[in-house]
Amino acid sequence: MKKLLKRRQFRLCLFLTLAVLAFISVFFVKKLIFVSEDQKFEKFTNSLFLKEVRANTLNLHYTLAYPENYGIKEYPISLGSMDLDALENSRSSLEAMQKKLKKFSPEKLSLQNQMTYDILRLEFSTQLSQGNAPLLQEPLGPNLGIQAQLPVLLAEYTFRTPSDIKDYFSLLASLPEYFQEILEFEKEKSAEGLFMSDTSADRIIEQCSSFVKSHEDHYLDSMFQEQITELAVQKKISQKQADSYISMQEKLMEECVFPAYTRLLEGLSQLKGTGKNQNGLSHFPGGKAYYEYLIQSTVGDYSSPEEISRRLYRQLVSDSHEILSLQEKDPEILTRAVSASAPASARPEEMLDYLSSAIQQDFPSLDADSYTVKYVPESMKEFSSPAFYLTPPIDTLSPNTIYINQSSQISGTELFTTLAHEGFPGHLYQTLYYGNTRPSPIRGLLSCSGYIEGWATYVESLSYGYGADFLKIEPDVMRFLWLNRSLSLCLYSLLDLGIHDQGWTFDTAFQMLQSFGITQEETCREIFQYIVENPANYLKYYLGYLNFCDLRTEVQEMQGDAFSAKDFHTTLLTLGPAQFPVVKKYLLSSYK
Repeated sequence: MKKLLKRRQFRLCLFLTLAVLAFISVFFVKKLIFVSEDQKFEKFTNSLFLKEVRANTLNLHYTLAYPENYGIKEYPISLGSMDLDALENSRSSLEAMQKKLKKFSPEKLSLQNQMTYDILRLEFSTQLSQGNAPLLQEPLGPNLGIQAQLPVLLAEYTFRTPSDIKDYFSLLASLPEYFQEILEFEKEKSAEGLFMSDTSADRIIEQCSSFVKSHEDHYLDSMFQEQITELAVQKKISQKQADSYISMQEKLMEECVFPAYTRLLEGLSQLKGTGKNQNGLSHFPGGKAYYEYLIQSTVGDYSSPEEISRRLYRQLVSDSHEILSLQEKDPEILTRAVSASAPASARPEEMLDYLSSAIQQDFPSLDADSYTVKYVPESMKEFSSPAFYLTPPIDTLSPNTIYINQSSQISGTELFTTLAHEGFPGHLYQTLYYGNTRPSPIRGLLSCSGYIEGWATYVESLSYGYGADFLKIEPDVMRFLWLNRSLSLCLYSLLDLGIHDQGWTFDTAFQMLQSFGITQEETCREIFQYIVENPANYLKYYLGYLNFCDLRTEVQEMQGDAFSAKDFHTTLLTLGPAQFPVVKKYLLSSYK
């Protein structure tokens, strides 16, 4: 009887054990089979990130310090492509990605992934909206063109590993082919009557000629030698290797880089005279629609040009009234504003340290001690801005460097506000804060210029208030200085719309500038030409700024006395760069 009982107990235990094992097996099989919507979406975005970042070696290098950690071990060396067939293939690829994106159910995604979904959805539809107007793109330009930006990007190319040096050499070697593609693209534009004006062509030709003439003592040579010498000092390479690298760089400059620029200026010289339009985009077929696309894609604002114009005029009137009010209150304020300056002993490092402390009441705390201030090398001073922040790779968030151009003629007061724009709480601060939230890698490629430059301009406006104590300048004078800057940016933004959307010629622009006291014809022609060559560029800064102002006003109206500037800024910084409709959606939902 006892044996039978034990046998039954054994069978029962065995049955229970098998049942438990079966349950565990089914449970884990289901776990292995089941893939959440978030997992599928993140697989899609990571695949998209890897595909896009590998397509351009400069983008790859400036985005990832160590691509091998992302599984990127081999990649084609490329500066991109301006081949029309490649541009068409790019469109087909966008359409395919858009179809894949539509298969996801956004309501099943996490809040962070929902925002990425919305950014991608709007990005794809915007890029596809430009239709069949690839020839309205302009890769060249005296200020922001490829030929102007490329030397600076190559000069700042960081060498972390021997493969970085190898990639750099490959990029130099690929320059003739890349510039030839650009020339072929410009020939297509010429054939369609879409080539640039002679004024623009002459400015680019002169720039290329200056670049080539400086080959005896070029800043690309000096910047490369500085980096290689430093690697040798650090014993990361031998002196023999350093000498070999320097010789190779000099050879590539002589055999590839300078000939590429020479060929470009010769090709543009041959195309001169074929440009039929001295004015803005609206004078080209399909130009107005393309300009709207530029506002959407670069600024991230989806208002119509008419709505944007009305918003700008409202701000112009508001700022003008405030300036008049300050002048009525203090008739001497203009004189004091003109003579206002920072203490002679104030250094950029001191200004940045002060700013990082002064903003703490209105902005979230950030551990950002690891940044450095450097001065633009002598050989690059002519080509550099008064100050700029070099954005670090997303996988290291370092080094964080702000460069100061000592040859710049800006005043100490202007340097203070410029450093707020570039440093705290501007580009450096915003980049580090958002980077420390560890966003999806794809967000590193989806940065919206209107958000980035708009944020920096918005906080620059606040820095005029922070600067009163440090600069020993009265608050009303600092406010007066900002209002004057705001008026200038607003005026140039209105000119941008007038020239590219409404068809203003130089005469119309000249009349408007004269009404604001800018009467020298040569100065007005320079302003007009800059805006013709850089459509929507001023809007990135100023319309972006106004978007942040309007968002703040809306949240303040919702919150009333409970409004906190620090909470508002924290939410914006955490959301990160995106088109303004997306930012507004997620910002306002966080307050409901």
